[in-house]
Amino acid sequence: MKASLKSIWQLKNRVILFCTPFILLPLPLIIGTPEAGCAYIIGLMAVYWCTEVLPLAVTALLPVILFPMLGIMESEEVCMQYLKDTNMLFVGGLIVAVAVEHWNLHKRIALRVLLIIGVRPALLMLGFMGVTAFLSMWISNTATTAMMVPIVQAVLEQLNSSQTEGPQILSSDEQTLQPEGEDKQLAKQPGKQADGHVVVNGLSMLTEAERSEEAAEQRKMCRGLTLCVCYAASIGGTATLTGTGPNLVLKGQMSQLFPDNGDVINFASWFGFAFPNMILMLILAWLWLQFVFIGFNFKKTWGCGAVKTEKEMAAYSVIREEHRRLGPMSFGEMSVLSLFTLLVVLWFTRDPGFMPGWATHLFRSDAECHSGGVCGRTPLRPPPKAPRLCFRSRSSDREAQPPQAASPALLTWKVVQKKLPWNIVLLLGGGFALAEGSKVSGLSKWLGNQMTPLHTVPTWAIAIILCLLIATFTECASNVTTATIFLPILASMCQSIEVNPLYVMVPCTLSASFAFMLPVATPPNAIVFSYGYLKVSDMAKTGVVMNIIGILCITLAINSWGKIMFNLDSFPSWANATGL
Repeated sequence: MKASLKSIWQLKNRVILFCTPFILLPLPLIIGTPEAGCAYIIGLMAVYWCTEVLPLAVTALLPVILFPMLGIMESEEVCMQYLKDTNMLFVGGLIVAVAVEHWNLHKRIALRVLLIIGVRPALLMLGFMGVTAFLSMWISNTATTAMMVPIVQAVLEQLNSSQTEGPQILSSDEQTLQPEGEDKQLAKQPGKQADGHVVVNGLSMLTEAERSEEAAEQRKMCRGLTLCVCYAASIGGTATLTGTGPNLVLKGQMSQLFPDNGDVINFASWFGFAFPNMILMLILAWLWLQFVFIGFNFKKTWGCGAVKTEKEMAAYSVIREEHRRLGPMSFGEMSVLSLFTLLVVLWFTRDPGFMPGWATHLFRSDAECHSGGVCGRTPLRPPPKAPRLCFRSRSSDREAQPPQAASPALLTWKVVQKKLPWNIVLLLGGGFALAEGSKVSGLSKWLGNQMTPLHTVPTWAIAIILCLLIATFTECASNVTTATIFLPILASMCQSIEVNPLYVMVPCTLSASFAFMLPVATPPNAIVFSYGYLKVSDMAKTGVVMNIIGILCITLAINSWGKIMFNLDSFPSWANATGL
């Protein structure tokens, strides 16, 4: 029996792959309407995305085949959805992020900040979380976590080695022995204790109970420092429009479903709303992790009025040595930093809201956010070595000098092709194709009509319930998949109950990134879990509170400064029924 069940379990992917189309087949065959045909495709893709029986990018390409087959859209119209302006924004931001990663600029920033903050337990955790969140705003959370965790690992190894090289164990038999004569008088003298430990013959001794307690504290410290990295990576990505996939899905779906929205979601407006929420959530997450894994002993964790211990000095030396190995900042790093800064400035000043942006003056029609991405990544060809500015030289000198090898580019296409997550580009395109198919087939309008009874429920309650639903769903599916499935449905619901779509879509977009509970929920969790410090129960218990913190912060943000920024108290004209 066990063998048969095991064989069935091993074949579950094939069973799901081949049985799901037949189980859902009554929708297009029996009902036969365009709405039912579109629902069939969405249901099939949702099952495939959640179970990952096919690669996510392969599933995202199904509308190219199924929409024309069921007569919902022409193939030409479907294919146009796979390279929209939002995809270009995503590609542009990622190319610059790949350049930053390629030149190790992110590692230099991380180590420099850690050297400034220090290595006290609480400050060390805050430093790791702050650096990880900042880098995750611009680089993928997976790459940020993969870079930060080895640094955490090196610091923890140094702390553990210092722990084992520290005070020795005093056995239970030795604890009962009393020193005699001169040694007895020495042991009784005040001031002869080392950090509260028994001193015998000049050596600091720990009892077995004290050593066991310190080992337990060390394990908790390891769990806390590794968890804080993956949590900060997920939180930091929510602050910018290009920081994580769900934000771009929202941007694209707003343009797709509400083309007359006036570009209400742009880089500046999203940053103005999401960055304060990210800071608030990061602080609360730091306090929660500190409470669980470190405690609030200010003298011990903050070092108030105390000198650095040997362990802290050893950990600091590890970080300093890692920074020293990077050497001086190269011309390539400075060039990438300049281009990265230029890109961020272009994104912020395109349409800041309180004044005309550069796009208004440079283009006849409004330029989308991807223009900044193109401008930022276009000059990634300059040489990484500082050019020689020698205008006068004799011919003999030129002949004596050896020929210089051609300087490599700041970024080559081979590197971009290898590191750019093309599957996410196709996944975004598949989501836009589903949204367009839902609108053309009438499925969006039908779903909206079914949700009309929700008109009697307070809007803030609807938002909280949906955030809880999506935060739970994203533990089992990728965050981009979750946003792609839910956002068009939420747009239809808001339209039917005449609520500003941003009131629900923005909180739910942020909730799609709150995958804190399971190792399989998101790649940063899996990377941290692979180091062996954590159990699934550790992540689950801590992640439940993290989800609650996230939803409470989102509720506060959307009902305070979010209402003012997006004018959420009124139903906008661009959300009329003609949009879907």
